[in-house]
Formats: sequence, C-alpha cells, structure tokens
Amino acid sequence: MNQAANIISPSAGSVTGGVREVLRLEAFAIMAAATTAYFASGGNPWFYAILFFAPDLSFAAYALNARLGAIVYNMVHSYISAILLAGASWLLGIDLLWQIALILAAHAGFDRSLGYGLKYASAFTHTHLGVIGKRT
Repeated sequence: MNQAANIISPSAGSVTGGVREVLRLEAFAIMAAATTAYFASGGNPWFYAILFFAPDLSFAAYALNARLGAIVYNMVHSYISAILLAGASWLLGIDLLWQIALILAAHAGFDRSLGYGLKYASAFTHTHLGVIGKRT
C-alpha cells in the first residue's frame, strides 16, 4: 500500500463550527493569562519579545520530512510542554524556566487563537483546527 493512500482529507479530524471558535477563544484566554502571569512575576519585556516567536523555528523540522516536522512542531506547541517546563521550574527552583514556560504557553495560545492548530503529518497546513493557508 502506498503512503499517499494513508493520507486522509485535510478536513478530516478537524474541529468545526462553534466548537472551533470556543477552542480559539480558550487559546486566547491562555495567551492572555500566561502573558499576564509573566509580567506580574517580573518578567523582562525584551526577553518576552525575543522568545515569543522562537517556538515557530520548530517548523524547520519539516525540511527533513512532514512526519518529523509535525512531531517536533506539536511537541513545542503543546500546552503539555509548557506545563512540564513549569513543573521542572518549580521542582528545581529555577525562575528562568518558569518564565520560558509562560512564554511557551502564551505562544501556543496565540497560534491557536489565530487558527494555527497542532499539525497532522499529511501536511503543514493540516491542523486540528482546520486547514490553514490559501484554499485552492
């Protein structure tokens, strides 16, 4: 069986309608809460500005192949990564990790609030929040 036969349609597995909008609003709330917590805890605005878009560098893994690209992108853009980093910060007592965790959560929330969801291996544009980019 060839690999192309295993690729589902871009819209399969994507959330639609009101649920999609709730997920996007929820992501916006997470971004706002993480950003507020960052600055309330004395975070440096320059550090925030420099690191906010750093998670998007994970898309470079797509240069190797789509499956690896999706795995790396999803690991970096998952709220789980931010929570694990925050837990490590608490266990180790390293404030810098807490600040990075908040920036990571804020970035993931920002992306999802714009409709950029977690990726499927079929293509960078296929996400759990629907297809992104130009429709052909």
